[in-house]
Amino acid sequence: MSNKNIQSRKGRREMAHALMDFFVSHAEESFTRTDLYNEFKLKSHPARKVLADILDDLVMCDYLAMNGNGHFRLLQQQTLTEGTMVRHGGEVGFLPDGEENTVYVSDRNVNNALDGDRVSANVVFNRKRQRREAEIVNILSRAKDTFVGVLSVEKHFAFLETNDRYLPWDIFIPKAELGEAKAGDKAVVKVVEWPSKGNRSPVGKIVDVLGATGDNDVEMHAILAEFGLPYSYPENLERLADRITGHISSREIGKRKDFRDITTFTIDPRDAKDFDDALSMRKLDNGLWEVGVHIADVTHYLKEGSPIDEEAYKRATSIYLVDRTIPMLPEHLCNFVCSLRPDEEKLTYSVVFQMNDKAEVKDYEIARTVIRSNRRFTYEEVQDILDQVAAGDASALFAGELVQLNAFAKILRDNRMKNGAIEFQRDEVRFEIDEHGHPIGTYVRKSTDSHKLIEEFMLLANKYVAQKIGMVPKGTKAKTFPYRIHDVPDPMKLDRLSSFVARFGYALKTDGTKSDISRSINKMLHSVEGKKEQTVIEELALRSMTKARYSTHNIGHYGLMFQYYTHFTSPIRRYPDQMVHRLLTRYLEGGRSVNQLRCEEQCDHSSEMEQIAANAERASIKYKQVEFMADKLGCEFAGKVSGANDFGVYVEIDENKCEGLVPMRTMIDDYYSYDEKTLSVIGRRKHHRLTIGTPVRIKVVSANLERRQLEFGLVEIDGHAVAN
Repeated sequence: MSNKNIQSRKGRREMAHALMDFFVSHAEESFTRTDLYNEFKLKSHPARKVLADILDDLVMCDYLAMNGNGHFRLLQQQTLTEGTMVRHGGEVGFLPDGEENTVYVSDRNVNNALDGDRVSANVVFNRKRQRREAEIVNILSRAKDTFVGVLSVEKHFAFLETNDRYLPWDIFIPKAELGEAKAGDKAVVKVVEWPSKGNRSPVGKIVDVLGATGDNDVEMHAILAEFGLPYSYPENLERLADRITGHISSREIGKRKDFRDITTFTIDPRDAKDFDDALSMRKLDNGLWEVGVHIADVTHYLKEGSPIDEEAYKRATSIYLVDRTIPMLPEHLCNFVCSLRPDEEKLTYSVVFQMNDKAEVKDYEIARTVIRSNRRFTYEEVQDILDQVAAGDASALFAGELVQLNAFAKILRDNRMKNGAIEFQRDEVRFEIDEHGHPIGTYVRKSTDSHKLIEEFMLLANKYVAQKIGMVPKGTKAKTFPYRIHDVPDPMKLDRLSSFVARFGYALKTDGTKSDISRSINKMLHSVEGKKEQTVIEELALRSMTKARYSTHNIGHYGLMFQYYTHFTSPIRRYPDQMVHRLLTRYLEGGRSVNQLRCEEQCDHSSEMEQIAANAERASIKYKQVEFMADKLGCEFAGKVSGANDFGVYVEIDENKCEGLVPMRTMIDDYYSYDEKTLSVIGRRKHHRLTIGTPVRIKVVSANLERRQLEFGLVEIDGHAVAN
């Protein structure tokens, strides 16, 4: 190594690595500067100065130690920091355990670690860049070892080509492992050998061949497999479930409160098959109204620790893709035995309220019950009846009960809003699907009074169940219980939202009490209704919120402004509700508190599975969006900017809500750059500003089903034509 070379940037880097390697190979020895000058044959003053500077840097970042005699040695007590690899877009980071901020990792220091992997790393301070940086040393455990992709088959070998943007290699599959799989098949592959260094591909074995690419069932199963979710139910558990008859003995009925002769009905989506909640209503002799919220008593049939229960816990939630439901329970249980089907006697767990005409709860009881639903309503049918009554026609069956329940629901909702609950009214986009699963149209499902009616009584039941266990006399410790909690908004995100909405003339409080802030958010959300900036501000407000989750540590639910809240009302599709049912029974019978650590572990698992299921659901929507737009290449649509980053701008089409990317590289009418402060892409010469909510006109350029990506080209920005 020449003296001239080590003064260059590259040479300095080589010297630093050479020094580090030297000290690792002489870990038990110490050296003076002179020893090192001689070792590396450095004679000129500039070369020696470079080495001395590097030594100082290595001491500062705790790689080397220097004693009082000027001897340098490897810092043996140096400890590796454990944490998680985090990849977001093009950024790679290391999140140390117990910290909130990630540490930058350069490409050369990734050491084949992937997003979510548990790793150990050296964390040092880079004086030049004035930031911490990490070098991944060991991969402790892989976040994921199973991948989905398309098989590419050669004469003597095959590869699985994935669209996982964080997996830098295709997966090598020995020809002997292929079996009957063919080129072009979608397959699930498990990695059995990871590359140690360099770019050598991992080696995998085929777990399942899903079928031909493009087939609807294959693509939906591929999405589930991509997120590690099941796409079928174990046959042995289906057979076990089939043995459960659902017969209700007279002895069991005798142990329960009997609601079979009280007007009761269910209200659900038109395509629902699992009815896990029902409402009953009657006027009492004391002048109060009795409203019963009756929930399927799943845990009566599903014993804790049984094989079906263990599978339900593993899944933790039902999954709702665009064209199918992947149930948490076997179909026989969720659609027949436990489902509150009309004209059938069913076992339920109920919260029964006594309410006055002002919807004030004067008394309530939590009890195991038996019901017989008189009618299965859809949301649309209930809304039609409410509309008919408003128009003067009250002839429909159960119209009186529905109108009274709706009046109560409106009062309950108004009271929540006055207390500071945050009101997000977001329309849901749904697809019309043909018999082959192909999307043939879209429609918007709006939240109507019939939806809000059910929502308010489910919220009320969940609140009172949580209060029953959590609200204890002063000086008494509450028993361990799973709560549904929601923390206050992130202050930085809230400040950013406040700055953003100020550009449109809206004020948002970012300090004060929790209810002060929530009321300010609600005021802003009401102010933007019907305005062109409504979508953007609602979206950013939602992003500023934290995610609700399950925990035994109750901090309340900020979004609902409830001090106590849990999930009790959907045990067919959510495992935490079953946890609540079991613990409620235990505690009402005088049982001791359960192990808090074990319960918290179950809460964490349920929260994680809920998020994974939501990601899979979004992926299925994105796939159907791309599939729906695939035959519209070259067509133009009006839309609005829905997001922006360094890569370009995202646009949501007005008429069908499909979203695609306009890549920055295609925006050639100007030189555009991303401004993070205003979440905008701005042209330097023409000063076009593309921010969330900007009206645009786009042309559909490509639809990539494998990557679930739509690419658009800009035609107009806010009415101004764009050259492209």
